[in-house]
Amino acid sequence: MVKKACWNFAGRMVKKTERLKPEEEDPAVQYCRKSPLESRIMAAESSVIVPRIKLGSQGLQVSAQGLGCMGMSAFYGPPKPDPDMIKLIHHAINSGITFLDTSDIYGPHTNEILLGKALKDGMREKVELATKFGIDYSDGKTEIYGDPAYVRAACEASLKRLDIDCIDLYYQHRIDTRVPIEVTMGELKKLVEEGKIKYIGLSEASPSTIRRAHAVHPITAVQLEWSLWTRDVEAEIIPTCRELGIGIVAYSPLGRGFLSSGPKLFETFPEGDFRKHLPRFQPENLEHNKSLFERVNDMANRKGCTPSQLALAWVHHQGTDVCPIPGTTKIENLNQNIGALSVKLTKEEMAELESIASADAVKGDRYGSGLNTWENSDTPPLSTWKGAA
Repeated sequence: MVKKACWNFAGRMVKKTERLKPEEEDPAVQYCRKSPLESRIMAAESSVIVPRIKLGSQGLQVSAQGLGCMGMSAFYGPPKPDPDMIKLIHHAINSGITFLDTSDIYGPHTNEILLGKALKDGMREKVELATKFGIDYSDGKTEIYGDPAYVRAACEASLKRLDIDCIDLYYQHRIDTRVPIEVTMGELKKLVEEGKIKYIGLSEASPSTIRRAHAVHPITAVQLEWSLWTRDVEAEIIPTCRELGIGIVAYSPLGRGFLSSGPKLFETFPEGDFRKHLPRFQPENLEHNKSLFERVNDMANRKGCTPSQLALAWVHHQGTDVCPIPGTTKIENLNQNIGALSVKLTKEEMAELESIASADAVKGDRYGSGLNTWENSDTPPLSTWKGAA
């Protein structure tokens, strides 16, 4: 319900009795309904021009902020309706967010199919599309694969689901620790030479794995979790990427939603939301972790932005070689994320956030047991491979 009369962009008066869904209201009507702080935030969001950045050293350019598409189809509760998500994706592209991130494990497969539908009618040419391979979930078991036959089959299947001829950025989603990384990279290099992929990326890879992979074929980007509540990558992985000229793609830059909503987020998790099982969201850790959100929220109020915008701005301020890819299923949240690009942080404010996000600020591991991360991603020497000369 619109609570007061307000002129819209078409010049007509919106009456008190007129009912519109929030996403159907034009910006002028929405502006009139907001509090002063919300109105300032909304005005800032509407004026943001999303810049372009170079990702890596091989020529890939992307929007300075991307869109993680996983939650549209998997892991964060039931899949969302395709028409709504296609509308969201189109809104992102038209707003300048052109770097789209998916994976064959999201669904599995259904998120890639969704992207394929969304990129019809000329939309494909407007985006930089990233997908991933390496995690297979079948018969109730999760397996990691990086052998050449699997790499090629996975790529062919993704191309078919996405209904495209070439993937812009193809990541190994998790590292197969049974296969020398040189072997996996050798097949990816062939796919580049065949024109099926343009650029190669790694996700959750250790510094030594990154170096070995980069020696076979240049790595364009490393995807890793980086936010105010996940900073373990700063010691070795970030410096390794920068030394080698590799772009950095930060997933979960909002702490899987925690830095947007705080501990109340746990109460809203739908059935099937895998965050329910993550250590950091368990009661014994959540009580400790809420102080991090409270301090970020207090600072955001002083700054005149939302806590999610402040958290995203911190990631953006890590360097022009860093591209965060926050995910969302709501246009309002997408607009808010874009607004983070206009939040400028002083040295003093960065120092305050560094203090808030100190090493002991967060309790609980990122994942439960059984999930591979960069910490257990080293692979055997190439000489051990059965196909080695």
